[in-house]
Amino acid sequence: MARPDLDEIDLRILHALQHDGRLSNVELAARVHLSPSPCLARVKALQARGIIARHVALLDPQHLGMNVNVFIQVSLDKQVKESLDTFERAVRALPNVMECYLMTGDADYLVRVVVPDMQSLEHLIIDELTRIPGVANIRSSFSLKQVKYTTALPLDLPRERA
Repeated sequence: MARPDLDEIDLRILHALQHDGRLSNVELAARVHLSPSPCLARVKALQARGIIARHVALLDPQHLGMNVNVFIQVSLDKQVKESLDTFERAVRALPNVMECYLMTGDADYLVRVVVPDMQSLEHLIIDELTRIPGVANIRSSFSLKQVKYTTALPLDLPRERA
């Protein structure tokens, strides 16, 4: 796995922050066996390099009434740059769209949306997605249960020394 010049301490910092972004610098430094000042300098360097892209709070959709998780395959009538750009611009503006990927295979895009109920999904599909110029076909699949969800990338950390 190619890494952009990350040493073991950088990887430990990234691992710790991926699992608990609320760690104070002092707590983080203790976990990665550094003093606070060099630890903070490393975190700032990782941020400056864009490796740490942002800090966020992950919310539980069900606690907020967003109980329906849907994967939507979207096919466009033409796979030309202008049509792709139009679709991507429109989908970025939809707050219920959590993820959108340009795909190979049968559909051009795979879109994941969360909505509170079926009426909201109907509105999203009929009043939003189908009105995007160039959309030719939409197929939806409902998630029955989330088996795994993570935001942490696999970093392949070295094993702890005995």
